[in-house]
Amino acid sequence: MTFQSPMPSREFLWDVFQRVDRDRSGFISADELQQALSNGTWSPFNPETVRLMIGMFDRHNKGQISFEDFGALWKYVTDWQNCFKSFDRDNSGNIDKDELKIALTSFGYRLSDNLVSTMVRKFDRHGNGTILFDDFIQACIVLYTLTSAFRQYDTDQDGYITIHYEQFLSMVFGLKI
Repeated sequence: MTFQSPMPSREFLWDVFQRVDRDRSGFISADELQQALSNGTWSPFNPETVRLMIGMFDRHNKGQISFEDFGALWKYVTDWQNCFKSFDRDNSGNIDKDELKIALTSFGYRLSDNLVSTMVRKFDRHGNGTILFDDFIQACIVLYTLTSAFRQYDTDQDGYITIHYEQFLSMVFGLKI
């Protein structure tokens, strides 16, 4: 299953970039990006998700992205949109626990129903028992980041690690999540 979208033309991206860059600084801030993104419910995109995405594509560590970084961000969001739609089987505009479990399993995660339920509670900002598009992106980024950090210590890949408390805190506090 592939979720990759074709890259739009440079002219199209420049037009979109200029509309999003409201202060004409030549960079897009998290606030500008949040205003430009839609999660399909007419509510603002989750600011935490926007912050994570800016951090992923901000090659200059300025808390904003340049036009050169914007194309990759655009493709990233579009690919996530296609992915989200493919797992939103009932076309409700959100992902429930069962749909999330199917999505995570297809990504290679083998998580218990209890943990998937915990993730839904953690990333469900509205208390509906479902996750919206922007929160789905955040949930997947956080899960990937935590898994990658765990794997650095799981050198024999058996799913178990032994670390002391300060190693754990250093690992968690050092993550960009």
